[in-house]
Amino acid sequence: MLRTTKSFTVDDVADFKENLLLWAQQFDTAIWLDSNKYQQQYSSFDCALATEEFTSIKTDYSNAFNKLKEYQNTTKDFIFGYISYDVKNDVEQLSSKNIDGLHFADLYFFQPQKLFFVKGNVIEFHYLKMVDDEIESDFEAIQKSENLRIKKSESGIKIKVRIHKEDYCSKIHKVLDHIKRGDIYEANFCQEFYAENATINPLKVYKDLNAISEPPFAVFIKMEHQYLLSASPERYIRKEGSKIISQPIKGTAKRLQSVIDDQKIASDLSKDIKERSENVMIVDLVRNDLSKSAKKGSVKVEELCKIYSFKQVHQMISTVVSELKEGIHAVDVIKDTFPMGSMTGAPKVSAMKIIENLEETKRGLYSGAVGYFTPEGNFDFNVVIRSILYNEEKKYISYSVGSAITAKSIAEKEYEECLLKAKAMRYVLLNSNEV
Repeated sequence: MLRTTKSFTVDDVADFKENLLLWAQQFDTAIWLDSNKYQQQYSSFDCALATEEFTSIKTDYSNAFNKLKEYQNTTKDFIFGYISYDVKNDVEQLSSKNIDGLHFADLYFFQPQKLFFVKGNVIEFHYLKMVDDEIESDFEAIQKSENLRIKKSESGIKIKVRIHKEDYCSKIHKVLDHIKRGDIYEANFCQEFYAENATINPLKVYKDLNAISEPPFAVFIKMEHQYLLSASPERYIRKEGSKIISQPIKGTAKRLQSVIDDQKIASDLSKDIKERSENVMIVDLVRNDLSKSAKKGSVKVEELCKIYSFKQVHQMISTVVSELKEGIHAVDVIKDTFPMGSMTGAPKVSAMKIIENLEETKRGLYSGAVGYFTPEGNFDFNVVIRSILYNEEKKYISYSVGSAITAKSIAEKEYEECLLKAKAMRYVLLNSNEV
């Protein structure tokens, strides 16, 4: 389906972006992707907004990838959406029976009637089924958007722990027992923090969370009463023509105020044997996943255990690429690699079974992926981490964090790593409701 396209140049991009996201709140559905101008090799735009459903697909995990493939084939257009972690049950003989306080659909994509790309100081409008001069009138309306009045929440948010420290350490020792027996080499074990009977302003919380981290794969999703507020630093998988790119993260260290100390901790992270072994295990898993759809001999590691620095943390990131075999559908590339190895462990299926039994909460959209397909079948998806999920109707707030458990893991240190990763989410939830 053809879109009407028009571009505008703006002087103050930051101001326009803020107005654009504010303007989008009038719609029941909106997906906002923001790179925060982070310098990266693989990128198509600075940020994008998809809003107002023209068509959509919402389903549980049963046959989810085939349904997505059919939808992508039918629309042959830009589609934006997410794949929750529990779509793993479509890929393998697995199930998810843990607590779910959020009740998000397992898979959701929509064809936006109104689509915007910000590239430098150029704003591209891509509209379907528009009335006369609608782009021009919307452009004017966006520029006139006023600052949102933030109301203080009725009561303070009380964040609860789903797994207390003693229980957490006990569960980590059970994972270590599996590793000693040779069932797995590594497992990403996650825990949930949550609040009940709580009300937030999702846009304000997202903006505060994004300002703290300024990550390259930030996401704001509004689906009627359900929200994702994500400050993800991690790319799951990207397709550029026949090239596939995956960039798993394993290895985290906090930023320090002193430049010398900060450089040292980054250097120490790059040499840390445990962190490097975690990363290399997942790189091997990703190489294996990509090989399913790759031309023989085309899977390569472009970067191994490179340190990238963000506002709050240093991360160890590897980049694995491949060349796609002819005749492979874009959706099948995702199916072959889902869920991402950085959030499961190795071997993947064994790790998923073990963590499903030990975790208390259904992961849902957490550790799933958000992204988009282009009309040509290219795609780009993040990993949903460092994120807050909110069901406004049920007044339920959730954020989860995890860490990779290997033979050298110490339960107490893994718990501390989880608290470091949770710090920003906790802070904004306890402080973002001020007027």
